[in-house]
Amino acid sequence: MSKNGLYTLIGVLALVVVALIGYVIYDQSQKPQLEIRVDKGGIQVNGNG
Repeated sequence: MSKNGLYTLIGVLALVVVALIGYVIYDQSQKPQLEIRVDKGGIQVNGNG
């Protein structure tokens, strides 16, 4: 494989990794977060969804 082909392959793989990381971050930010706490003051439910 020539150097140009190798550089192209590395560039494509790096682009795929960056795209997957971006997708995972986006997907995690879209999930509703729910927090339930039970303490001496009672039950507290906090969420953004």
